[in-house]
Amino acid sequence: MHIEIDQDRCCASGQCVLTADDIFDQRDEDGVVTLLDDAPGDADAQARAEEAAALCPAGAITVRA
Repeated sequence: MHIEIDQDRCCASGQCVLTADDIFDQRDEDGVVTLLDDAPGDADAQARAEEAAALCPAGAITVRA
């Protein structure tokens, strides 16, 4: 699995951080998503990354197999 984020599309809703705070964070100055782990290894983390991508209202997270 590989995760990509598009910071230009991010609307800073924070759903990704609420879903997977070990994978995503937000910049202090504007709340835009940052990526802490672009290739989570365990199945639980991968499932949470996929859920975060699905919940993102801006579609700023892409998860590739």
